Amino acid sequence: MVTRTGWTSEVGYELYLCDPARGTDLWELILEAGRPYEIRPTGPCDVRRIEGGIFNWGADMTYENNPFELGLDRLVDLDVPCVARDALNRIAGEGVRRRIVGVEFEGERFPSLNFTKWPVVVGGAQVGRVTSAVLSPRLERNIGSAWLPAELAELDTELHVASEWGPRTATVVGMPFVDPEKAIPVS
Repeated sequence: MVTRTGWTSEVGYELYLCDPARGTDLWELILEAGRPYEIRPTGPCDVRRIEGGIFNWGADMTYENNPFELGLDRLVDLDVPCVARDALNRIAGEGVRRRIVGVEFEGERFPSLNFTKWPVVVGGAQVGRVTSAVLSPRLERNIGSAWLPAELAELDTELHVASEWGPRTATVVGMPFVDPEKAIPVS
C-alpha cells in the first residue's frame, strides 16, 4: 500500500507491506529504481516532524490527552454522536487545564533528540514537561514541544527547562515551526 501521508509534513510517501518479511526486498528495489533520480528510502525524521508541528503518539501524546489540549479543536464536531461526545462537550464548555505548545530554546545546539521528558520549572516548581526537542538545522535553532498549564501556554511566555544537557531558557512560540501555510507539500 502506498499513501501520501507522512511523518514530516512535506511531500513524501509511505509504503506498507502485507508481508513484513519482505521489507528488505522493498528497500533494495526502491534504492535501485530511484538511483537515476536520486530517490532514496528513509525512516522517520524527528527533526522534520517537530518542525511541522506533528505530535508523536507515545512521546508527545497518549490516551490521557484530548483534541482540545492538542489544538485540534477544528477537527471536533460536537454534534456527531460518539462515545466521547458528553466528555468533549464538557471539556469544550469548561476549557482545558493544559496545552501542548511549541517552544524555542536558547543556548548551545542540542546534540540529538531528547531521550527523556524534561521538566519545565517556574518559580522552583515543576509545572510541565518537554516531550520532544531537537536542533533544527533548517531554522538553526533548538525547537520542541512542551505540555504546560493553560495559563502558561501563551506565546512569548518564558520558561526554564532542566534538559539532559543542562538548564535552558525556552520561549513559547507558534507551531508549526516551518511552513505554517502548508505550501511545501503541494505537487
